[in-house]
Amino acid sequence: MPPCKLALKLQVRPTRPGGIFPVSPVGLKQSKNRSESGLLAPVVSAESGDSRVWKCLYRFLTDRGAQAHHEKDKLRMNDKTNEDAVLHLGDQKISLPVYVGTEGEKAIDISSLRKESGFVTLDPGYVNTGSTLSSVCFIDGEEGILRYRGYPIEQLALNSNFVETSYLLIHGDLPNPEQYETFRTNLRFHSMIHEDMRHFYDGFPSSAHPMAILSAMVMGLSTFYTDIEDPENDDNMDLTICRLLSKVRTLAAFSFKKSIGQPFIYPDNSLSYCGNFMHMMFRVPAEPYHVDPEVERALNLLLILHADHEQNCSTSTVRMVGSSLTNLYACISAGISALWGSRHGGANQAVLEQLSMIHENGQDVEAFMEQVKDKESPTRLMGFGHRVYKNYDPRAKIIKEACDRLLDHLGVEDPLLDVARRLEEIALNDNYFIDRNLYPNVDFYSGIMYRAIGIPTNMFTVMFALGRLPGWIAHWLEQRNNPKDRIQRPRQIYTGEQIREYPQ
Repeated sequence: MPPCKLALKLQVRPTRPGGIFPVSPVGLKQSKNRSESGLLAPVVSAESGDSRVWKCLYRFLTDRGAQAHHEKDKLRMNDKTNEDAVLHLGDQKISLPVYVGTEGEKAIDISSLRKESGFVTLDPGYVNTGSTLSSVCFIDGEEGILRYRGYPIEQLALNSNFVETSYLLIHGDLPNPEQYETFRTNLRFHSMIHEDMRHFYDGFPSSAHPMAILSAMVMGLSTFYTDIEDPENDDNMDLTICRLLSKVRTLAAFSFKKSIGQPFIYPDNSLSYCGNFMHMMFRVPAEPYHVDPEVERALNLLLILHADHEQNCSTSTVRMVGSSLTNLYACISAGISALWGSRHGGANQAVLEQLSMIHENGQDVEAFMEQVKDKESPTRLMGFGHRVYKNYDPRAKIIKEACDRLLDHLGVEDPLLDVARRLEEIALNDNYFIDRNLYPNVDFYSGIMYRAIGIPTNMFTVMFALGRLPGWIAHWLEQRNNPKDRIQRPRQIYTGEQIREYPQ
């Protein structure tokens, strides 16, 4: 692509009389003129004699967006505002719609940009790109806020259970007693898998990772339950959702039993959702097993805290695959595979491995933290910081208290917990970590809790998948019911060779 000079100017203006709707792009050059609201008026420009056009566009169109003139004027998430953004490309002016979510999030709709100008935007990792409008989950990373369908995570963690939270995410509201009992009963009586599927496990080596098995087995469900192929049948859809939510814990427990060479334990429908999973995980034919209510409560909490987290990697994968109109099982299988990666669902395993390394090597915690701060050192502090949260992860506060309660109840004195507490104490009082917004995230203490429950390290990501399942389903269903949904097909900026002749 040849070098270019491009002058850009981005404004957000009202489409009807009534004051300016100011833009304040972070880190960009602004006019000293002030708008009627007293805020800096947005006159943004950039020129480069050797930059590519898409680099110029990237700086402007992927910015976080605009500050609303009236913060109290909150619109519904699917409504456009009365303002539009005007992009100046040289002599060309392009009007782009502005959206404001119910919590005041702002976005510029660029879906018509290429058609009107020939340009696309570049945003590696989708850091500043809103891929959809969604009512499932809200996150304010700066304030440390997480809500499912409007309910604060702190209230759900205190008062709800995983079955009720799953219903909330999937259906949009908390169930009444009748709805809850119907939903719980459907989950209870769809816990078994087809007996032929049990034989699939014979084909996996005992060394196979449980996530690989889980992904394959969830995909395998689509070969036994083909009624999902009718996308217009809502009764089939409700049945499919209940089947998937119920059977996935059976598939996960069987994967664990396969990895340790123990016989499979069939579900017991007299038990609760989490109690039944623990029964299949830890019972052996030779001995009775009784579900500890405190451990069951802790597992419920862990699953609730992982149930959804907006448009993360695995959720976006579920939506991406779902946009092709493939079935739910295939989409969830893809989400499981995305979650398996060490940058995503494998984080709590990495935390536990790091804590174990510090303890087993007898390393001084203070010395370890100095290594973390050393730019020349490859040492990284696992379980701190988050792509979204620039404050204390609200889930981490909940899980830290729950971890203390669980270990006290079990009478466990885990030396790794002492290491974790010391790391957190240092980080929360050291300006190096404070200035970089490196606070504990949900992965920091969850691995210690799973270990105390008796779940091995290679099953941590499977537990993450169990918790995230209702969120995946909720987003898939939201996308399916959106009449404006279309197949997702991102653009790219080609940087390879230009046309050349094949040698003769």
